[in-house]
Amino acid sequence: MERRHFITISTLGAAAALAAEGPKLGTWKTLGALREEDGTAPIEGAHWFVAEASGDGMAYEFPAGTLGKAKQITADFLLDGAQMAVFRVTLKEGANGREFRLSFAALNQCSARMRVDLGLVDQNKWMADREGAFLKPLVSGERVDLDKVDRMSFTVWRKSAKPVRWCMTELRTSTTAVPKLTDPVLPKGPLLDELGQSRLHEWPAKTRSVAELKARISGQDASAGQTTWPESFSRWGGWKAKKLGEASGFFRTAKADGRWWLVDPDGYAFWSAGADCVRVDGDARIDGIESALAWMPDAREYPGAVRRTDSDGSRGRYANFLAANMMRSLGSNGWREKWARIALSEMKKLRFNTVGNWSEWEYAAKAQFPYVRPMSFRGARCGVIYRDFPDVFHAGFELDATEYAAQLKTTAADPAFIGYFLMNEPTWGFSSELPAAGMLYTTDACATREELAKFLRGKYEGDAALEKAWGMAATLDRVARGRWKGALSKPALADLREFSVRMVERYFVTLSKACKVADPKHLNLGMRWAGVPPEWAVQGMKSFDVYSLNCYQEKMPLADAARIDELLNMPVMVGEWHFGALDVGLPSPGLGHLKNQADRARAYRVYLEDAAADPHCVGVHWFTLYDQSALGRFDGENYNIGFLDICNRPYEEMGRAAIASHERMYGVAQGTEKAYSDAPEYLPKLFL
Repeated sequence: MERRHFITISTLGAAAALAAEGPKLGTWKTLGALREEDGTAPIEGAHWFVAEASGDGMAYEFPAGTLGKAKQITADFLLDGAQMAVFRVTLKEGANGREFRLSFAALNQCSARMRVDLGLVDQNKWMADREGAFLKPLVSGERVDLDKVDRMSFTVWRKSAKPVRWCMTELRTSTTAVPKLTDPVLPKGPLLDELGQSRLHEWPAKTRSVAELKARISGQDASAGQTTWPESFSRWGGWKAKKLGEASGFFRTAKADGRWWLVDPDGYAFWSAGADCVRVDGDARIDGIESALAWMPDAREYPGAVRRTDSDGSRGRYANFLAANMMRSLGSNGWREKWARIALSEMKKLRFNTVGNWSEWEYAAKAQFPYVRPMSFRGARCGVIYRDFPDVFHAGFELDATEYAAQLKTTAADPAFIGYFLMNEPTWGFSSELPAAGMLYTTDACATREELAKFLRGKYEGDAALEKAWGMAATLDRVARGRWKGALSKPALADLREFSVRMVERYFVTLSKACKVADPKHLNLGMRWAGVPPEWAVQGMKSFDVYSLNCYQEKMPLADAARIDELLNMPVMVGEWHFGALDVGLPSPGLGHLKNQADRARAYRVYLEDAAADPHCVGVHWFTLYDQSALGRFDGENYNIGFLDICNRPYEEMGRAAIASHERMYGVAQGTEKAYSDAPEYLPKLFL
């Protein structure tokens, strides 16, 4: 099938202008089994499409230079059905050239405006800002030259077992910024009910009334604080059957009989079973889609349930339905303290022994429930030079690091504090480029570029030697200042890899030293890398006490953990993992996809107990305690990944699984009990 839908150049104004005709630049050809459907679309000028499989979509070709002066690629869009689909836009320099990719998802039954900023091709961002029903636009692939791009595609990238049906207007380019969509089409009415639950789904455990909600949460409040850990647990959740030295008063690491452990303040072996986001975590981002709510919390009656914040320079608005539901049930005065007591009681009931990252850890500290703290470096003096990588050779970097570390002084004497994560998944770590290479392309001048030029002067006698070694036009002055143009040769990349080692080492070692000065007693838990570190990042990571990684596979790979121990001589902790399903009212399961709640429970047991059996691993922290909002959080994620839903209803299957595995984890870690291995069927990934 071939249809004459064209990329067109125009300056767009009102929403209706997106349907207008423009200069024809070429035809699109079908990829896979994409088909068009007849029928009136809810968006003016839109056409219906159906994709049966991932990879179905449209392929365009046009003269190189067509996108050279364009600012955005845009279309109006509406995803039918009730389950997430993820789409991908690709731009390529010829059939075999470099390829830029941007993936995104959309809310079902709510129109969105795709506004792809073509400035993203410089790879200086990992994620653009969410806009209404246009969710989590993620950048990947390679840097491309828009003057050389002569083809693009629009495809379905991830999907559920059901066909994906959507309508959209013709893809266009614009030389100016297209206005955001502020009045979306909602073919089936509001997406959330008054309790924050999806109106597009039905499931047996859906909360049916405010009265039901109040009865549940009031009952949880009445029984909070009555649960204790098993008798075999120490007061910190450690294992009384295994003592690893005298009490030190703080958490530490130890290696005994060939395996790593954490050690609790009283000297008992400790394996960290944690849950992230132990907080009032019900935010739904609503700016531009306020009409998708059947009910909005009133700021006077529900203080704090509606708020505004800045995200990437954009003003975001949020409604927190978990907070509103707590206030409905517990009153608007003192409700947060009651919530904290309920949440920590639920954690102890489930035999969790760690309040994980992104949590309201102050409540854990007050209750002396073991906890970790998140940190995030933002150097006010040094600034950033590529994505979120700082100018580590700037004169102010060390003072920035000292001020960053000072926050740890507030918990420096707390025995319940396990340790801190320096940062979470830095966006430069997701890039296909080395930090030093990205810096050349995106920062005109900085101290780290001057240091790079100095490094190269130590290797090469002058510009002629540098040019000969790199096999391309290059000067030391060009290395030091001015944005780089064109591709880098393999010898150039080898030098930039060597210098990236220095950049990362200075970054991590400086932060780690500053933190140990501010707080010498607690553990540096690393920076939550996604997987095994690349060789050029390893040297700096030797300054950590524990290597943390976020691992969303079916299990944490034993070979990866062993390799990390070999490289760094330290234990591994999983900072994030989860599984979700599509049977409880959320449009996406999460980064792990299973059929139902029973399979989620089995997957939980397999992952945790397999990790406990790994001698390199000292803990795993589930992401998150609560489901995300069906309307999507700040970036659009709307996953079934909680132990509780937005109405504070526990998932019973998950609860039973957690209790069983957490009560067995020490025996599994010691090798006296066999890890649970009844794995479920793992379904294809469906996340953005």
